[in-house]
Amino acid sequence: MSPRLALTALAIGAFGIGVTEFTPMGLLPVIAGDLGVSIPAAGLLVSAYAIGVLIGAPLMTLTTGRVPRRTLLIALAGIFTLGNLLAALSDSYAMLLAARIVTSLNHGAFFGVGSVVAAGLVPPERRAGAIAAMFMGLTIATIGGVPLATWAGEAFGWRAVFAAIAAIGVVTMAALRLFVPALPGQADADMGAELRVLGRGPVLFALALTMVGFSAMFTVFTYIAPILREAAHASTFQVTVALVLFGIGLTAGNWLGGRYADRSVEAALITMTAALAVLLVLFALGMFSLPVAMILLPLWGAASFALVPPLQMRVMDAAHEAPNLASAMNIGAFNLGNAIGAALGGEVIRQGLGYPAVSLAGAAMALAGLAMVLAPRLVRRRRAVAVG
Repeated sequence: MSPRLALTALAIGAFGIGVTEFTPMGLLPVIAGDLGVSIPAAGLLVSAYAIGVLIGAPLMTLTTGRVPRRTLLIALAGIFTLGNLLAALSDSYAMLLAARIVTSLNHGAFFGVGSVVAAGLVPPERRAGAIAAMFMGLTIATIGGVPLATWAGEAFGWRAVFAAIAAIGVVTMAALRLFVPALPGQADADMGAELRVLGRGPVLFALALTMVGFSAMFTVFTYIAPILREAAHASTFQVTVALVLFGIGLTAGNWLGGRYADRSVEAALITMTAALAVLLVLFALGMFSLPVAMILLPLWGAASFALVPPLQMRVMDAAHEAPNLASAMNIGAFNLGNAIGAALGGEVIRQGLGYPAVSLAGAAMALAGLAMVLAPRLVRRRRAVAVG
């Protein structure tokens, strides 16, 4: 089978997951109003999804090591479809929260196993680019899927949006069956050995870096709809346009991160975490001007998602004997970062510190990630000087 078609099938799955993950952020005011909860409470839908990813990533990966890869990916897409159907039928906040957790269980394993499958379809020097190709579906979701879902949620209700996302799950299952080669599972899969690899210092450090670095984006992006409406006085249409621009930035950043990481993973991480910190400070200063916000959104979106390929590559390289589990856990770390960011942003709002403080909190997380990237380099230099 054509690697390009296989990567396209994986990207379709990533697109569906991206839409279902990011849709609540554009619809927080709508969901909160319909279910009679506050904006920070609605924001917990994002945190609950992220925690579900963190739990589902190791659970699904460790218990399915011997399952053929294509079969596993199709089954994970089935869980995605079921969860979104439950969300479409939800008549209470508790039921929607439960549906989001069900949906999240597929996320880490799909991206984790999908990353390994994608990397195995191409020559070694193109692995980061192949992973970026799969994640391109996620970024395209932010350009078209999430803004469309935001508009449709306003027009037809958020339940209709989740029903449509469930239909994407059906398309994903068909594409995976048609285009992904029938790759075997690991006949000698050893759960204990994989867990021991995961417990290594370099692997844990790489996972922690992912968690801290990516929380910067979601500290702000979780609340982007209320920020634009209240700080920049944007209309519903303008919020949709802003989400499209942000998605364009994510897509460009994903491509850039893949190309850059194939040259140097460490250089990509240093450059993008520093850029993200600067851009979030600028967003704190410029969010009250809609034109300025529209300019900055795609730029910090690009810096945010340019981190994804190098962060994924760093973990896979650190845990090369157990790439499926490590890759899936890194997706869990991304989403734990999402949960931390959403909770941090919500707490800033709850304390009445204002929306600019939310962006500054995100910048602080980006700087923490930069410090983590630089710390090992500084240690190596000091050791070299001491030896010399």
